[in-house]
Amino acid sequence: MKELIPMDTYGVFADTHDTARANSLQVAEYFEKRHDIVLRDVKSLDCSEKFRLLNFVETKYIDSHGRKQPCICMTRDGFMFLAMGYRGKKAAAIKEAYINRFNDMERFIHTLVETRQEFPLLTANIKLVHEHPMPYHFSNEADMLNRLVIGQTAKQFRQTHGLDKHESIRPYLTEQQISTLDTLQKVDIGLLLAMPDFEQRKRQLQWYLDQTARKYIGA
Repeated sequence: MKELIPMDTYGVFADTHDTARANSLQVAEYFEKRHDIVLRDVKSLDCSEKFRLLNFVETKYIDSHGRKQPCICMTRDGFMFLAMGYRGKKAAAIKEAYINRFNDMERFIHTLVETRQEFPLLTANIKLVHEHPMPYHFSNEADMLNRLVIGQTAKQFRQTHGLDKHESIRPYLTEQQISTLDTLQKVDIGLLLAMPDFEQRKRQLQWYLDQTARKYIGA
C-alpha cells in the first residue's frame, strides 16, 4: 500500500487517502504473536463485510528471502476491533501505545492536509527537502507565511472569525492577501534548499515583503 506519511516503528502510517493505518507485521511483533496468527485473527473477526472492507486492506511485503507475502493494513477502528481480543496487562500497555501512535499520526495528517489545502506547492517541496518530514515542518512554514501576510496563524484566524477548525481560510481573505500568500509560497520554495535555517528564511521573506510594499507605495 502506498504511503503518504512513512511508517513509524509501530508500523503506523498514513495512506494516500489521508487515513492512519497500522501494518499487521508490526502489530504481530509488538503483541509477540506469529504474523500468520494475526492474519488468521483478522480473517476470523465477527464483523460485517462492510466493516471489514472499510478497515482492513490486504497487501504484500517482501520477506527476508525475497518472496511476496500477505500482510494487512488496518485503520484505527480495525486495530481496536482486533486488539479487543488480546488480553492481559502487557497487551493493555501495547493497545495504549498504539492509540497514542494513531493520535499522533492523525494530528500529523491534519497538519499535512491543512497545509496542502492552503499551500499545495510548498507542501510538495517540503516532502522533497525532508526525507522524513515531521508535522512542524509543515505547520511552522504555513504559520510563518500566514503571520507575515494576515498577522496571525490559520488557527487564530478561524477562532477570530468563528470558523470550523477544518475550514479553509482562503475564501475569507482578500484578493491581495491571497495573491501575496501565493507569491511568498513560491519564494519560500526557492529558499527551502538555499536556507535550511527557519529564522533566516523568515527574515528573508519579511525583507521581500517589505521591498514589495515599498515598490507598491512608490508606484
